[in-house]
Amino acid sequence: MASTLKRFKARALARPAVKKAYDELDEEFAFLDEVLKARAEAGLTQAEVAARIGTTQSAIARLESAEARHSPSIATLQRYAKALGYKLQVRLVKGGRAPSTRRAGRAHRPAQRRAA
Repeated sequence: MASTLKRFKARALARPAVKKAYDELDEEFAFLDEVLKARAEAGLTQAEVAARIGTTQSAIARLESAEARHSPSIATLQRYAKALGYKLQVRLVKGGRAPSTRRAGRAHRPAQRRAA
């Protein structure tokens, strides 16, 4: 069966649109792998993590899934990490994507308040 899956994956990834979509999900799946490895290393079930942070097992299952409709907040990820004995780190790392077409070189500045 594994060879059938490998053949299917190879055929699918030969299609440019599928390959592009697959590659775009790489970072998300890498993060989910870290999350699942951390829970396994902590030796906790989803229910045990849920009890530690005051939520339900189904909420933890959604957090650990790759479902696009669910984006946990940073605060939720921090509580999850703490329950496993970890600390969450969120970093911006310069990537290979081209900058947007917005005015280059101009930093976002908050609107100035007018004197009344």
